[in-house]
Amino acid sequence: MTTTELPATPVLEVQDLRKTYRSGTGSRAADFVAVDSLSFALYSGGSLAIVGESGSGKTTTARIVTGQERPTAGRILLKGEDWTDARRSSKERRRRGRIVQIVFQDPYTSLDPSQTVGACIEEALRLHTPLDKVQRHKRAHELLDSVGLEERHHGVRPRVLSGGQRQRVAIAHALAPSPSVLVLDEAVSALDVSIQAQVLNLLAEIRENTDVALLFISHDLAVVREIADDVLVLQHGTVVERGPTGQVLDRPEHPYTRLLRESVPRPGWRPTSSAQARARAGLTTQAAGTDA
Repeated sequence: MTTTELPATPVLEVQDLRKTYRSGTGSRAADFVAVDSLSFALYSGGSLAIVGESGSGKTTTARIVTGQERPTAGRILLKGEDWTDARRSSKERRRRGRIVQIVFQDPYTSLDPSQTVGACIEEALRLHTPLDKVQRHKRAHELLDSVGLEERHHGVRPRVLSGGQRQRVAIAHALAPSPSVLVLDEAVSALDVSIQAQVLNLLAEIRENTDVALLFISHDLAVVREIADDVLVLQHGTVVERGPTGQVLDRPEHPYTRLLRESVPRPGWRPTSSAQARARAGLTTQAAGTDA
C-alpha cells in the first residue's frame, strides 16, 4: 500500500506511549521505564513489526494496545476512538475485542482445553457477533477452513492437535470477531521452521483477503522480513530505528539494530559471546546497557 493510498484514519495509532512500573519499597523504591515516548500508526491492510531483545518493551506495548494494561502516559486510538483507558466492563471489553485481537506464543492462552475446537470458536462468535446457533456453527467451519484445517478438526480438543494446528485454531479464534487489528505476540517463535513458513503464508493470505492490519511482536528478524512492511526497533523501551523492512534490516543505521542482525544465525555461523557480537556491531557494552 503506497502513501497516497493510505486512508485518512489509522486503524491503530499510538501517541507518545509511556509505561513505568514501580519496584521495591520504601527507600529502595524506583520507577522502571518499560516503554518511553513510543509513537506509530498502522493502517488497514498494513503490517508493522516491533522488534527487540527480551525486556525491550515489545510485549508491554502489545498488552497496552489490547487493553490488558494501562499506560502511564500517552494515547491509544483505535479507528480514531480514544481507548487509552483499559475499560473494564464486559460490554466495553467485547467492543474493543471487535476491533483488536491478539494471538499469543502459546495457543493454550486463548483456547479452552476442555472445549472442542469448534466450541471455542463458536463461543467467540457468540460473544462478538449477532449470529444465531446455526449460523455460528457454519461460520466456525468457514473460519477453520480459512486457516487450512479440516472438517474433522471441528470436534477435537486442542490437546490432540500439533503445535502448528493449535496456532491455526488460535488465529481462527482471533479472527472470529472480524477485527481490524491482529496483534501477534511471538506467535510463531515456538514453531519449527517449516511450520513457521506455513503460518506466515497463512497470515499473508488472511491479510490480503480481509484487509486486517497486523502488528507483529518478535525478536526473529528472519520472520519479520517475511511478514512486515515496516519495522520499529525498540531498545530498553525507546525507538532507536524505524523504516521499511528491507531498508532497516539490510542497511541498519543504529548499532543496536546491527547487533540484532549480527545475532541471526547464517550458514557457517559459530556462536560468539555477547561482547564479541556487540563489538562487531559497533555497540559498546556501556552504550548497550544491561539486557532485561
